[in-house]
Amino acid sequence: MNIKDKKISIIGAELSGKAAAKLALSQNAVPFVSDSRSDIELVEAKAVFDKLQIEYEFGSHSEKVFDCDFIVTSPGVPTNSVVLKKAKEKGIEIFSEIEFASWFCKAKIISITGSNGKTTTTALLNHVLNESGLKCFAGGNIGDPFSDLVYTANEDDFISLETSSFQLDYIKYFKPSIAMILNITPDHLDRYDNSVENYKSAKLRIFKNQDSSDNLILNADDTNLHNVTGDSFVQKYYFSTKNNVDKGAYFSNGNFFYICNDQSEKVCTSSDLFIKGEHNYANALAVLIAAKLIGISNESIAEAFLSFKGVEHRLEFVREIDGIKFINDSKATNVDSVWYALNSFDEKILLILGGKDKGNDYNHMKDLVISKVRKIYAIGTSKEVIYNFFNQYVEVDKKETLEDCVNSGRKEANKNEIVLLSPACASFDMFKNYQHRGKVFKDAVMSLS
Repeated sequence: MNIKDKKISIIGAELSGKAAAKLALSQNAVPFVSDSRSDIELVEAKAVFDKLQIEYEFGSHSEKVFDCDFIVTSPGVPTNSVVLKKAKEKGIEIFSEIEFASWFCKAKIISITGSNGKTTTTALLNHVLNESGLKCFAGGNIGDPFSDLVYTANEDDFISLETSSFQLDYIKYFKPSIAMILNITPDHLDRYDNSVENYKSAKLRIFKNQDSSDNLILNADDTNLHNVTGDSFVQKYYFSTKNNVDKGAYFSNGNFFYICNDQSEKVCTSSDLFIKGEHNYANALAVLIAAKLIGISNESIAEAFLSFKGVEHRLEFVREIDGIKFINDSKATNVDSVWYALNSFDEKILLILGGKDKGNDYNHMKDLVISKVRKIYAIGTSKEVIYNFFNQYVEVDKKETLEDCVNSGRKEANKNEIVLLSPACASFDMFKNYQHRGKVFKDAVMSLS
């Protein structure tokens, strides 16, 4: 798409905003970046824009934002923010950063969304493709923004793109060759007017532009994903850890199977997958389907599964002291993620829970907490809610910092118990993001004597 000399307003100056501004500049457009946060919060962005001579404003959104041909918005900017509502009133078209980047992407896009498992699946797919001799780049909602990847990814390459509902809110032409929806459970309801249906609709936008030349991979075990494609001509594949499927992949008796054209074949076994747990079997099945569609051999898939050690901040072992294990699961930003985390351990758990609540229903994890958790450390702006809900079932201590939680866990945990950071909440009340939260936790653990 030719955007030469187009005036583009970019809302948000963090990773995706900076990347979109640089991409716009590289296409000879005229970017203008606006962020309501202060100069002090955006020192790094300021240095980038000054060096590239990209015009920007921090601290508020002026009328200059609306002097543009269109707007590119960052995923962290709520759809009901004043600046975006005003742009809509003025009839200015708004695009997400992944939509914008897709206009200039030569590589084949594999887009992965879902409430849980996106990061692991995106990273695992990237690992399988690269280990199999193909060239793949991972990014989007994790790692590098999509706009930074389009420079280096060529026509024969692949991009494994973690895609959040926020990024799908403002797509128009975005068309992945392979799309995955791993699951849909209540999350980010604060952003979607407390409506699961609104949140689900955002997720389903991932295949809105796909046609019969494209592939869609769906979780057959998730009732939210039954009968969702309507009259779409996209090629549909399903995965299941519970039952056989007619087309796609399934897990049975410790084996991973792929089935297409009524022909079923065993691809590998659970011992070939280093990361364990039923949720990871589901993630692996989705990756397996994509790998088979691309033409990767069963042997290569099995070897890559075994050499993939997981992702940072997702059930990440940090350290063991006197028989007490410290596990970083900062990526668990909703109740369903914590449910999977608690199911992954047989040991008793001291659980660090809390942060910015997104409309959580803790009833879903209540029984698991009762059976597996000996104590909860409640933190963040949701700590009162957590205390009031769980205190009748398990001991709950309210804490001010992660360091307080780690130090208390060290003193109060017994041998063969786990101190688990799995917050079920967003991090933005206390940290920049879940990565920052996970790093603070790990630093605190590593500083223990």
